[in-house]
Amino acid sequence: MTLAPQYPLTRYEPSPLIDMSAKAERERLSPAAIKAFFNMMGKWGVRDEDARSLLGGVSNGQFYDMKKKPQRTLDTDTLTRISYLVGIFKALNILYSEKLADAWVARPNINRIFGGQTPLAYMIKGGLPAMQTVRRLLDARRGGV
Repeated sequence: MTLAPQYPLTRYEPSPLIDMSAKAERERLSPAAIKAFFNMMGKWGVRDEDARSLLGGVSNGQFYDMKKKPQRTLDTDTLTRISYLVGIFKALNILYSEKLADAWVARPNINRIFGGQTPLAYMIKGGLPAMQTVRRLLDARRGGV
């Protein structure tokens, strides 16, 4: 009789999974996510046109309305994009001084992932998959999972 392999015991539990398909969860998270997004864009010095691209190409009207009135419910895609950007922001501020953390996304990077372009340009071109790659790179650099 063969025993099934077992995972080693650990004192760490996975974070609870947030149901992004549930409107109530998106309603709860959206206002804070919008506020965080605009704060990050300000710290990073990102132009509004590029910020709109990071959100998935929202229109001018929708973008400025969101800026004026953050009390709204975002769709799953936009909330996921902001989530990746928050993780990137957090990792940068763990790894570097505030000044470098805020400048990092706009500085040309010789890492082969970026090929000499800025991480911001890479994320704008690559969308959600590129944001995930940048997040994973920074998490790996800081010794995260």
